[in-house]
Amino acid sequence: MNDDSAAATTQERRLIVTLSLAAFGSAMSMRVADAQLPALAATFGVGLAGAAQVITVFSVAYGLLQLAYGPFGDRHGKWRVVTLAVLASAATAFACAVASDFTVLLVARAAAGATCAGIIPLSMAWIGDAVAYERRQPVLARFLTGQIAGMASGQWLGGVASDYFNWRVPFALLTACFLLSGVLLWRMHELATVVAPHVARSGRLLREARYVLREPWARVVLCVVFLEGAILYGPFAFLATHFHLQTGVSLAAAGALVTLFALGGLLFALASRRLVPRLGESGLARGGGALILFGLLFAAWSPWWWTAPLACVAAGLGFYMFHNTLQTNATQMAPQARGLAVSLFAAGFFLGQTSGVAVAALAVERFGTQRVLAAGAAGVLVVAFAFARLRTRRGTAG
Repeated sequence: MNDDSAAATTQERRLIVTLSLAAFGSAMSMRVADAQLPALAATFGVGLAGAAQVITVFSVAYGLLQLAYGPFGDRHGKWRVVTLAVLASAATAFACAVASDFTVLLVARAAAGATCAGIIPLSMAWIGDAVAYERRQPVLARFLTGQIAGMASGQWLGGVASDYFNWRVPFALLTACFLLSGVLLWRMHELATVVAPHVARSGRLLREARYVLREPWARVVLCVVFLEGAILYGPFAFLATHFHLQTGVSLAAAGALVTLFALGGLLFALASRRLVPRLGESGLARGGGALILFGLLFAAWSPWWWTAPLACVAAGLGFYMFHNTLQTNATQMAPQARGLAVSLFAAGFFLGQTSGVAVAALAVERFGTQRVLAAGAAGVLVVAFAFARLRTRRGTAG
């Protein structure tokens, strides 16, 4: 590698690490309230169902704003919009930290969902502009280490702060994280423009959406990610409850076991440089589906809690093998409207999760967690193998 190539690689890594730090904050903000519900209920005098609104309003705002950020990023520049979203997220995190009553907290959490919505999808779209397709999947895997670590940290820190400190502490830390990453993004704007020059698009939602949806492969990827979200994350929402009922561990311990799902994602990120060229996209999809099947079936039928870590890590590794492959395809399925394409991808995944949880909740009451987890495992395997077959038929992406 000559000096120019080495310098370009170093610059690219700096930019990806900065985006990954921003993704860490966004994912942590999404999950930080999960373990805080009892503390919030006690502090504000509301029930657990009422306290859970802090999660619901964040998720709804996060999903709805996807359709706005995509065209906005395509028109005004993805790096610039990510930077503004990160800085705005510092303000909304601070608003959560200082909320004086529950209504103010709900408004602040809805605003946080709206500002965080523009960070991860547009970061992925910028990577699609900056990195050639043949190198993109390992780069996206490295970027997603921030998101994976953020989700795990949010769940852990929310619980620790509620038990030993104050529920406001994680939001104060989030404010600092967003400020740091926002300043770094701002300072690197010129370098990011050199690496991936912005080519302005119309930014009109309907026109850009028609362009994306006219692409047959885009329709395939969007359908598959919706099904993935519904079939996997519907049953997955009840995994901690299943461990509690099946093995007798406490809910706190069951929640800690489920966070090991993220460890599987980190393993994929570390091994992606070897796995991607060895297995290819179709192989990653098939292997991911098989590992999810093994992990969820093992979790569903094993009566011993000490087998749960292996089940969760295997399922997490399989999920990120499959999902990262879908993400890579999403960054290339409509290159002329990449921002909106990736935002639609994120919205499809979000809507799939929402639908899946609603259906799984009804199924759990009738059939129990064991059968619902097994059905989800089988369903993901079918979807993964179907996608792998279609990907093989399509050949190399343009």
